Amino acid sequence: MKTRVNILFLLFSIVVIHAQDVNLRIHVKGVYSTKVSLLPLSGSGALKAFIEKNNIPKDGTVDLTVPKDRLPGQFVLRFDYVDKPGSTPYPAERYFFIGSQNLEIWANPKAVNNPDSTYFQKGERENALFAEFSKENGKRKAQLSLLQNFLMNYDQPKSKFYQTGYEEYESRRKEYNQWLTSQIKANEDAFVSRTFQFQYVPQLELNGTEKERMDNMIDHYFDMVSFQDPLLAKTVDLRDWMNNYVNLYGARATTVALRDSLFALAGKTAIEKAKSGHPLVYGWMVDYFFKGYEGFNIAKGMQMLQPYMEDPRCLTTKRLEIERRLQGIETIRPSVVAPDFTTTDAAGKPVSFLNYKTSSRFKLILFWSADCQHCKEMVAKLYPWYLQVGGKRQMEVFAISVDYTETEVKAWEEAKTKLTGWKHSKAAGGINSPEANAYFILATPVMVLVDAKTNKIVALPDNIDDLEKAIKE
Repeated sequence: MKTRVNILFLLFSIVVIHAQDVNLRIHVKGVYSTKVSLLPLSGSGALKAFIEKNNIPKDGTVDLTVPKDRLPGQFVLRFDYVDKPGSTPYPAERYFFIGSQNLEIWANPKAVNNPDSTYFQKGERENALFAEFSKENGKRKAQLSLLQNFLMNYDQPKSKFYQTGYEEYESRRKEYNQWLTSQIKANEDAFVSRTFQFQYVPQLELNGTEKERMDNMIDHYFDMVSFQDPLLAKTVDLRDWMNNYVNLYGARATTVALRDSLFALAGKTAIEKAKSGHPLVYGWMVDYFFKGYEGFNIAKGMQMLQPYMEDPRCLTTKRLEIERRLQGIETIRPSVVAPDFTTTDAAGKPVSFLNYKTSSRFKLILFWSADCQHCKEMVAKLYPWYLQVGGKRQMEVFAISVDYTETEVKAWEEAKTKLTGWKHSKAAGGINSPEANAYFILATPVMVLVDAKTNKIVALPDNIDDLEKAIKE
């Protein structure tokens, strides 16, 4: 109970810091008319407009109210403007920060990122600070980068000249990091200052082999960053910074199996670092890896997340989805009867999957999307292999599409005409359909090999090699 009370107190503290809606006033100039949209760059509904205003005329003004639950944050202000009546709208976007200050912006959509044509009111804090910091940071980091490149490429690392260069680099690196610390402290009341710490330069092994350098980067990646600030979870920079971290592991992968193991290790290492920080950042880190494991269908990663789901300090927004996925990993396994769903028989009449009669040895269920790159790659290998091993004599393929949008469905309609011999169906509701729910599908592609006589699951192959091995056993 004490833990839960502490968490509620922390959450309440965050709300108190930014407890007011913010008004964004936009003065439009330079175009005949425009549509204005506001999109968040992080959090729920990222990159989806949550405020839209149509037909704002030239020299017109529009007020947008940004609700407090979206603040502070990074946003996209999008203009779809026309120069004259009847012309096709043209898009323009401006990325910017919103803190606790009401904003006023004079915008020419045709020059939305030109400071002479589009600018905020005098005294605006967040975006002015970001521009000032970026300019000075670029100057300071440029010199440090020059020294780093020299040291990494110099062919005599034991020479006195190299040692002098290394000492100069270390001196400048420490000086640079101290400057960053001073900037963060001096502007701690501004949301944008949360992004500064991702610029820290940790100590690096510059004269080792490429592998040694990469190992060193991984070992020291989290040295300079604190996860104590809950507002970190609202920055886009945290996501980009974590993408770079995961890519260090991905660069080591030579097989899919090794990739999955490395990504699971990356997740555990990062989450353990965030675990001692603020519960919101801790939960953000779990959410981040859940999305990655979901996208690549990495069961090892999902299983690694389970202990964190039982930790009341972990304020993940994905708790129910992760628990559902973990339940699926335990439920959908070899030797159990496959969940039933409705398909059609040879005459096109509805029939349950379990009652579907076939002379094939196996039934193969394939959950896929014609608009998914991983699915396209899988099907491009699976279909020729299916024909090679005997087609329907070997297995009856139930290709279940989870395509949902109009574009996806159109792609599926076209793709299935090239996959003759398979039983094609589209799951109404896509990833949230009864069929996908029965098999705990959260990402595609997924294959389930079923014995045609017993209806028991034989294997859950990740690729064609696994599938071929399963049918031979």
